[in-house]
Amino acid sequence: MPEYKYHCFVCTNARPPSDPRGCCAAKGSEGLRDTLKEAVHKRGLKGTVRINAAGCLDACAKGPAVVIYPEGVWYTLKTGDDALELVERHFLLGEIVERLRMPR
Repeated sequence: MPEYKYHCFVCTNARPPSDPRGCCAAKGSEGLRDTLKEAVHKRGLKGTVRINAAGCLDACAKGPAVVIYPEGVWYTLKTGDDALELVERHFLLGEIVERLRMPR
């Protein structure tokens, strides 16, 4: 079994538009997951960082929701630039990106 330095889960949960909680899929989480995967691959991090789609992480109202282990750090990514910054700073430099942290 591969051992990753970082395991990143991106909520891709989809709910009906009428649901008051909203959903990460409607906020672009699938595209953000693709951006993360592509950036990890381009930077030679495949095998070190694993990006996975996840079902509901119960944070769609604050989403798109992303959680990274082993730290258990929760992020809200809004744009592709946010995703690229996460790769550069969290995965490459080992920094927590405070401006992207999910509000509690």
